[in-house]
Amino acid sequence: MQQVRSTLLAAGMFFGLLALALLLFSLADWLETPGDGTSGPSEWLVRLDGPAAIDRVASAAEVVAGVLAVAITVVAIVVELAANRYTHRITELFIREPLNGIVIGFFVLTTVLCVWISTTPGTENAAAVAFPHAGLVICMTMVTICLLALIPYFQFVFNFLSPVNVIARIRRQAERAVEAACRRMRPGIRAAVIAAIEELEDVAHGARAHSDRSLSMAAVDALGELLEEYQPLKSRLPDAWFQLDGALVRDPDFVSMDPTVLRSLVDERIWFETKIMRNYYTIYGASLIEARDVANLIALNTCRIGSHAAREQPAVLALAVRFFNSYLRAAINVGDIRTAFYVLQQYRILCQETLEAGRGDVALEIAGHFDFYGREAREMGVDFLLEVVAFDLAQVVEFAVERGDAEAGPLLDLFLDVGGGNDESEPEERLLPVRRIQVQLATFFLERGDEPSARRIFAAMERERPERLAAIRSELSGDVKARYWEFNDRGVNFRYVSPERRAKLPEFFSWFGATPAH
Repeated sequence: MQQVRSTLLAAGMFFGLLALALLLFSLADWLETPGDGTSGPSEWLVRLDGPAAIDRVASAAEVVAGVLAVAITVVAIVVELAANRYTHRITELFIREPLNGIVIGFFVLTTVLCVWISTTPGTENAAAVAFPHAGLVICMTMVTICLLALIPYFQFVFNFLSPVNVIARIRRQAERAVEAACRRMRPGIRAAVIAAIEELEDVAHGARAHSDRSLSMAAVDALGELLEEYQPLKSRLPDAWFQLDGALVRDPDFVSMDPTVLRSLVDERIWFETKIMRNYYTIYGASLIEARDVANLIALNTCRIGSHAAREQPAVLALAVRFFNSYLRAAINVGDIRTAFYVLQQYRILCQETLEAGRGDVALEIAGHFDFYGREAREMGVDFLLEVVAFDLAQVVEFAVERGDAEAGPLLDLFLDVGGGNDESEPEERLLPVRRIQVQLATFFLERGDEPSARRIFAAMERERPERLAAIRSELSGDVKARYWEFNDRGVNFRYVSPERRAKLPEFFSWFGATPAH
């Protein structure tokens, strides 16, 4: 759509300039025409001095050739600068653009015609020169078009070289290659698609290196859109498309894989998805700490990919789960807590989507991964992530309970043991947030009239120290806001309890015997 608008704008600019030029010529001709009506608009052709006109045509040829040389020089410099900054693919795309050939060809044709007209044969008597008046009109018209086209052409060039437009073109080329493979599998067609994917990755890396986060995010989105466009075409692709052979098996993203892993990619027909997700992981790793919004967008797109695949593409869903685990591992290893905070939110959304899709087994698997990475974070001293894991698992339990899913019970079991949550010997600052979230979930059950489930949470906390219980009740009983008082990507206050649930706190704490002091 952006390319269409750009083309229409350039065309409108050209025809506007052409109309203005014709208007000015008509005005000049009218001013020069006698008032007696004896001379018409083309009378100047009759009175034209042949030798002088030939000289003007020759000069016009020089002007057009000079303008063409300047235009090519400027365009070449601009294209090279854009290619060096973003991706060398820009040069290839620009050269293959048909409009460039049309414009340059028209300039060359105009120059050649002017040269030929200027060499009109004559006699020794200059006055007897047989000058082709119609040829002069054609020459001058073409010269006018060349000069008037300069501004729209440069406007087209700069729009073409816009990085966002380049990203869109690379994505469309990859999509057209996949569509062509659906009709006929030709040699090199997969290599063209892989080249496009890697170019988008290069644009994302180059933009991030130049602190152009919006462009890097556009490249990330383009990869995600390419994968979404691929899914409806997948069933129409021939078996040869899904084989890992030839140059494909030597691709950097596949060359180091174990043969058993490569066979699984072939059997599950997911080399294309794996290629894009590997590129996502590379961009993600380079974006940690320095470009968190890019990393967050990758998590969001991975969630969307997994959600779309939840019902009909189990292999793609499993792939999304594995990469979510890799995202968490990478963020925890470098200590990027903020990115892990957001990744966990998208992972939780994917878990809920799997429940809606009837994939409770995958939801339980994801919940188990939550527990694992919560323990990993605890071992590395990142206690806040343990709290985030507990909060997100509580959200998943509530979601499953409200839907009446059979997995609600096993999910509650995982939640109660998250991060070793049944160990009262854990330090105060580590276990207190987990216990607080357990109490919050207990009030959810009590509000629904599900006392047995709330009793299960009580049983997990029954031997808890009174001072810790008192601290938890004090936090939850306070008049807090639902939205966190600092800006963050989630905007949720983990300590918030709705008034309806807060009213159930006395009932829950009464089960511990003497009510803990406020």
